[in-house]
Amino acid sequence: MSQKLVDRSPDLKCLRDEGFDLKVVGTHVLLGSIPYVNGAKEVKRGVLVSTLEFAQNNVKKPDEHTVWFAGEQPCDKEGVPLSIIHSALRATPVEGVEVHFMFSTKPRDGKGYPDYYAKMTTYAKILMHQAQAIDPSVKAQVFPIIAADADEESPFKYFDTSSSRAGIAGLSSKLAMARIAIVGLGGTGSYILDFIAKTPVREIHLFDDDDFSQHNAFRCPGALGIEDLKPGMKKVEYYRDLYTRLRHGVVAHPYRIDLVNGDELRQMQFVFLCLDSGELKDPIMRTLEDAGIPFIDVGMGVQMRDGALSGILRATTSTPAKRDHVRGNHRISFAPALGPNDYSRNIQVADLNALNAALAVIKWKKLFGFYHDLMQEHHSTYVLETSKVGREDA
Repeated sequence: MSQKLVDRSPDLKCLRDEGFDLKVVGTHVLLGSIPYVNGAKEVKRGVLVSTLEFAQNNVKKPDEHTVWFAGEQPCDKEGVPLSIIHSALRATPVEGVEVHFMFSTKPRDGKGYPDYYAKMTTYAKILMHQAQAIDPSVKAQVFPIIAADADEESPFKYFDTSSSRAGIAGLSSKLAMARIAIVGLGGTGSYILDFIAKTPVREIHLFDDDDFSQHNAFRCPGALGIEDLKPGMKKVEYYRDLYTRLRHGVVAHPYRIDLVNGDELRQMQFVFLCLDSGELKDPIMRTLEDAGIPFIDVGMGVQMRDGALSGILRATTSTPAKRDHVRGNHRISFAPALGPNDYSRNIQVADLNALNAALAVIKWKKLFGFYHDLMQEHHSTYVLETSKVGREDA
């Protein structure tokens, strides 16, 4: 629990000081040890869970009047289910806490709850009133021992409120890997970084020796001002500085991965390979295979045909469980680039770069259980002129 956040939030501080079993986990507030009555007219203890609303990293007035509840179906002293039960469900809004019901009751004035003290104690009192009708000695104020703050675990500089509002903060924790690498920060690599930077990966290592030039500004996420274009600035240094505004742990390596330094990737848990040319891919992939590290290699082939662009986007996955398709099915070319790929000199294909990155990042999230993966394909393609999506090597 962030004691600093509680200390600067009068409503949360009041809950703690009055002896409630208060926990703040990421963007949720939990009130534990709340007495309630179950269907057998027994007194039990459950947990109330609410999202926290923030403004500039400080708690503000609740937008939502509902809360979740972890426990059996709460009843009155006669064993009749309480009217505040909005719905029964099973969800994990906070890692390690499974909730079973949603409660709903609004203040009579119609203005909503003024703060979290009012909101949480309203629900706590409704439950506790029925429990005290059976056992007058039970209380919600249990005065638990409060441990000192540990170091902050989140890589973000401010809270991820979107996950908490959607009730998937526990699900997002599946992506909280120690370190991943993006090798190549061209058009597709930069969009992979943009997507990954919003996930709870602790460290994102960037490898590229190229300078950030004017034409790169038209193929990367966001909008650069002319003052952002500095002579001699490396791509990885630009992206490190940009995403450090959002999070910690973006590490710039202003050199390419080659035969000499490939072992640096052995420290990673996952690698995205975004290289235009294939001559270094084979030794890099052999290093990753030897270390048991999963990776995704992306590629785009775009050419001019009859006055318009056509082509194919590709995302090829390799895991310790399946690697034979990469070479056996010739999914990846290890040859040097032979002449210009039209997309590399055409500024109007950032949408293709973003889509290629999305194919890779969606598969990465599937591998680690964030998305369902029924097909378990290890090779995905998108054909531009037909909009056909292919999936192979399951």
